Amino acid sequence: MKKKLASVLLCAVMAASMLTGCGNADNATATTPATDNKTDAATTTEAAEKTAEKTAEAAGSVYYLNFKPEVDEVWQKLAKEYTEETGVPVKVVTAASGTYEQTLMSEIANKEAPTLFQINGPIGYQNWKDYCADLKDTDLYSWLMDKSLAITGEDGGVYGIPYVVEGYGIIYNDAIMQKYFALDGAKAASMDEINNFAKLKEVVEDMQAKKDELGIEGVFASTSLTPGEDWRWQTHLANILVYYEFKDKGITDTDNLEFTYSDNFKNIFDLYINNSCTAPGLLGSKSVDDSMAEFALGQAAMVQNGNWGWSQINGVDGNTVKAEDVKFLPIYTGVEGEENQGLCTGTENFFCINKEASAEDQAASIAFVEWLFSSETGKAAVTNDLGFIAPFDTFSDDEKPTDPLAQEVLRYMADTSKTSVSWNFTSFPSQQFKDDFGAALLEYASGSIDWDTVKTKVVDEWAAEKAATAAN
Repeated sequence: MKKKLASVLLCAVMAASMLTGCGNADNATATTPATDNKTDAATTTEAAEKTAEKTAEAAGSVYYLNFKPEVDEVWQKLAKEYTEETGVPVKVVTAASGTYEQTLMSEIANKEAPTLFQINGPIGYQNWKDYCADLKDTDLYSWLMDKSLAITGEDGGVYGIPYVVEGYGIIYNDAIMQKYFALDGAKAASMDEINNFAKLKEVVEDMQAKKDELGIEGVFASTSLTPGEDWRWQTHLANILVYYEFKDKGITDTDNLEFTYSDNFKNIFDLYINNSCTAPGLLGSKSVDDSMAEFALGQAAMVQNGNWGWSQINGVDGNTVKAEDVKFLPIYTGVEGEENQGLCTGTENFFCINKEASAEDQAASIAFVEWLFSSETGKAAVTNDLGFIAPFDTFSDDEKPTDPLAQEVLRYMADTSKTSVSWNFTSFPSQQFKDDFGAALLEYASGSIDWDTVKTKVVDEWAAEKAATAAN
């Protein structure tokens, strides 16, 4: 056990926190345990009954280490409901934003370690494979609509099961956009015309010049560059340009990133910081919560984030944005052919069961997850409270998410004329690389360094961190 942990610690130090947080929290929190796409109702009922039978047989307990702070309350509520329904103790601990890997390293060493945790993808699996149980024979895996999404080992085992598909792009307030389109001299008449970076830039800069007429403080919400709050740029935005480089080269990873689309990153990043609610030099003090609040209060027309951001928008006191006006636009950067680009769609959320836990706790943890994705209570929470687009066939059409951003993701996924940008940031070499990238972006925004310096840092640190990871 100690040998396994030492190996994991060494790997994780080099590639810490590959998970990208989608929210904020100051401290880890915990509670004490409370003591289809198939539309065939019979199939769904059968799944729920089988899960109930497993739950009744489970004698263990569940400890889930959650990494999304913005949905901590939902998980705590689910844990309590499950315990009340089954008698099985469930504890949920939520890691602070950007600290999941470190928290998992700490918790896994405890006598009462997490029985249920998550990894971000293949690289995360390499760090934690000594702790991942084979889930090939579980109902949860059998319910997965696209089994190619699962994390598998060389032995054919299934060690990580995705539990949500997500998408991100530029969220916009359609009411503000319609107000702009009605102005004399507007650079576009509808959102349909904004399908590339050149047109987006033209519209945004014109809107910024007319911000008083539009009643906004800036077109874009603040570009949050506080350390730990910069994942939207050093991970999500960077993913788009890495995606295109990988696509050009026909690869899924590399030891040496050339950052060939560096200028395209600069295109959109400059547009963000020069047309927002906050001056570039002040962005180091802004958080994601600040940014989402600005959008929710109607102070900004656009904000880059994912469908998980709906809970942040909807939960802001004084929110003025109507659900029907919350829409998605792809993140255009000036790449050739981007008119056909869709949202960035994928997952970095894979459930794993700790194989070092007792057999009873492993069984209890599997039963808990299967209850979540097969029972009426669980599925309702997944769809309405967690806002997940679940990849399992246990959900009928009327059980899919209804929040506006989830609906937008589904709309883009169904549009065959659009090509989704896959999530490649799971190949980023380490959290240190991302943190240093974010720090360089802050320096650039404040005018301390030029863009060529940013590009050099990205290229050099990618190579150095990949080499360091390989050496260990």
